[in-house]
Amino acid sequence: MDLIDLVQWPAMVVTIVAAWLIGSQKKHKREIGFWCFLASNVLWIIWGWHDGAYALIGLQLALAFLNIRGVRKNEAAG
Repeated sequence: MDLIDLVQWPAMVVTIVAAWLIGSQKKHKREIGFWCFLASNVLWIIWGWHDGAYALIGLQLALAFLNIRGVRKNEAAG
């Protein structure tokens, strides 16, 4: 097992933490959750690139775009 294969585990943990934080009623925690999601997107892309999982890379790019879109719409509404 390559060391890069281990990246999937912190990626999974960061994704779960991000989902937990996004569900918070406190704006500050939701903002941290957004940044955690972006960090998890980067980690999944690194792992996916190494493993040749190009559909996963496409998914992570789409999810990052949707997260950024959601934050912008949320700021405009608030």
